Amino acid sequence: MSQVKQDDTVKVHYTGKLEDGQVFDSSLEREPIEFTLGQGQLIPGFEKGLLNMGVNEKKTINIPSEEAYGEPRPELVQEVDKSQLPEEIKPEVGMGLVSKSPDGREMNLVVTEVKDESIVVDGNHPLAGKDLIFDLEVVEIK
Repeated sequence: MSQVKQDDTVKVHYTGKLEDGQVFDSSLEREPIEFTLGQGQLIPGFEKGLLNMGVNEKKTINIPSEEAYGEPRPELVQEVDKSQLPEEIKPEVGMGLVSKSPDGREMNLVVTEVKDESIVVDGNHPLAGKDLIFDLEVVEIK
C-alpha cells in the first residue's frame, strides 16, 4: 500500500479544533482539500502529520503553535487614526479590515479596540499562539 511522502499530491479530509474542542474549520461538508506536500501551502505541522499515512487511514494529530501559525507578533498590532479610514467605515471590535501595503500586498486585520480618535488593529493570524488538533483522513494519493 502506498504511503504519503514528500512531494506527493494528496486529497485529505480534515477537522481542525482548538484544545477546548471548538471546531474552527472542517472539510467534511465539502470536497477534501488537494495539495502537494513540500510547497508550503499548508502549515508545517499539518504536512508533517500526513507523512507515511495510507489511503483511507485516519488519525488525530496535535500541532504546537510553532508548527502552526506561530506566536503572535506584537509589531502586527498597531494603532491607526480614524481619519485614515474611509468615511463609510464605522469600526467595531471584531470587524475585519483589509490594508494594502505600498507594494500592493493585502493584509487582513481585525479591530481589537475602538478609541475616540483611533482604532487598534491586529494583523496576526487569528490562530497565532494556539496549539491545534486535526483529525485527518487521506482520501487519495496521486
